Amino acid sequence: MPNATIMMDLWLIGGTLSVTAITTTLTTLGRMVIDESKGVLKDFYLTDASPFKIKISYMLSAAIIGFIMQLVMLVVMLGYFALVDGLAIPWPKTVQLVVLAIASSLLAVAINMIIVQFVHRIETMSAIDSVISAAAGFLVGTYIPIGALPNFAQTIIKFTPGAYVASLYRQIMMNDKIHSVFGSGQALHYFNKEMGIQLDWNHLLTMNQSYAVIGYTLLGSILLIFVTELVKKHQSAVTTIG
Repeated sequence: MPNATIMMDLWLIGGTLSVTAITTTLTTLGRMVIDESKGVLKDFYLTDASPFKIKISYMLSAAIIGFIMQLVMLVVMLGYFALVDGLAIPWPKTVQLVVLAIASSLLAVAINMIIVQFVHRIETMSAIDSVISAAAGFLVGTYIPIGALPNFAQTIIKFTPGAYVASLYRQIMMNDKIHSVFGSGQALHYFNKEMGIQLDWNHLLTMNQSYAVIGYTLLGSILLIFVTELVKKHQSAVTTIG
């Protein structure tokens, strides 16, 4: 197809940005485990800040770092592919990309915190970091297009929130070029489905539907973190009374 190299450059960028959000926020949240192991958290607990506020501060820090790293990666990759393949940097899409980078960082932080809050040893955190970092590229459909995978693997990807982030990045950057090549027929539907540009749940999800999945997942993750914190607080109070 025309401009195939350019199309695949943008496809790769979209997946890489999603992976960047996952891995950088996870690594940053690992700082909380390190601080706990070294007794730094005990010093924080001596202040007026509650354990929940301290946890939120780690999450906000991770979200900021994840957002910045996505922008850095975006600039580097767009610049590289512009030099190598003549990729035109999609400046009109900047606002949409920035908004998605913010949402992606918050989503990745919330999901990663669900895991990290139960980790208390540096060795365990390092192992989890290695596994998730290695698997992230497959789980969001970056290394291999979703259409090339068996149905079971495709289902796993569809239950991975980062896949929806990658899908949105690709739609933002690729939609104009895709429509210019395929028009609006069956070929467009097939290409978007096979390449994971739109995820398929009986029908291809629109951008609004993908954003809704991200939003509901984010809210659910935050609620789960909050409930977990309440349970820990209750257990601590019971232990103290006992």
